[in-house]
Amino acid sequence: MIEALLYYLLLGAVAGTLAGMLGIGGGLIIVPALAFTFETQGFDEAIIMHLALGTSLATIVVTSLSSIRTHHHHAAVMWSIVARLSGGIVVGALCGALLADQLASTWLQKIFALFTLLVAVQMAFELRPVAARQFPGRVALAGAGAVIGTVSALVGIGGGTITTPFLLWCNTTARKAIATSAACGLPVAVAGAVGYWIAGSGVASLPPGSSGYLYWPALLGVVATSVVFSSLGAKLTHRLPVKVLKKGFVLLLLIIGIRLLWE
Repeated sequence: MIEALLYYLLLGAVAGTLAGMLGIGGGLIIVPALAFTFETQGFDEAIIMHLALGTSLATIVVTSLSSIRTHHHHAAVMWSIVARLSGGIVVGALCGALLADQLASTWLQKIFALFTLLVAVQMAFELRPVAARQFPGRVALAGAGAVIGTVSALVGIGGGTITTPFLLWCNTTARKAIATSAACGLPVAVAGAVGYWIAGSGVASLPPGSSGYLYWPALLGVVATSVVFSSLGAKLTHRLPVKVLKKGFVLLLLIIGIRLLWE
């Protein structure tokens, strides 16, 4: 148990540093790392991915707050857009968590693997949508939020890799798109974590220390260090060759995605 806790602390440090340095969400690292650790701890294989996804979303609840505070301080968050997206995001994230409960752990693994490979390709070629329109009406924004929430909950992330391109497509500047996307990560994480908590309630094979599909030892360990190291990562951005590190991260995502897809 002590070895696992140390691993969770290390995982939080790595995920926090990468998130702060490269501007990516930690979920893409946290989910597969937790799944690997849960497997080595002998958890029931049928719920390993469910636990990893739910726990990852719960960590984002805490870590997103510091990011939102920073972006808000720089007046970069479009709160009116966040409000219009959030209703759909909450419904979508809850539905995504409940849908995940109906899927086998192996299917969730494949979905995560495919998503990871898509993100790797997007980062490798720096693909960005062309600003082609203005923001749609409230109903359409709520629908977009529902899609963002559902997909994010299914892969255990805050949704930045989906929300930011959507905002850029709607003719938003990169700075405001990133900041607003970060703010949207909070309702994604809260609703998704609650959904996994509810969906996992009553599952007999859960390990001790779980609330539904949230595993508290991992959650607390990751959060304890990721919050601290995210600020360190932001500082390292100005001292290290971030472009080179980004290429390394893309390679890591490709390896993770291919391994999970064919495992």
